[in-house]
Amino acid sequence: MSGVVLVSACLLGLCTRYDGASKASSRVLKLAKTHVLLPVCPEQLGGLPTPRPPADLYGGDGFSVLAGEARVITRNGQDVTEAFLRGAEEVAKLARILGVRQALLKSRSPSCGLTPQMGVCAAKLSLLGLKLTEID
Repeated sequence: MSGVVLVSACLLGLCTRYDGASKASSRVLKLAKTHVLLPVCPEQLGGLPTPRPPADLYGGDGFSVLAGEARVITRNGQDVTEAFLRGAEEVAKLARILGVRQALLKSRSPSCGLTPQMGVCAAKLSLLGLKLTEID
């Protein structure tokens, strides 16, 4: 890994998850000692509060959301697709400005996850050609 690496903020111990908690990763915290890590939370950058209702992808994956063919809906029925798209674009903007080529992303997230479906921000970063690594 070289240069600036984007990282899901919750993996660095920031309380940015939907439930207001963090999901600090010892692997990521160790990398922070030797690499420049840029913490991002696409959902917060898209304007969503913390805590917030959990959300899921409906009708496809993050690529489908980017194409306007799928939506992101909270478990209480609110459509938050526009916030997810805005957040993904803001993270992509940071990646472009800083020449970021790699991202460490939180697994099982409708924004950052790569499996079981690629999240909205992960899809956007993939289209930019970033190397993506999923961290549990």
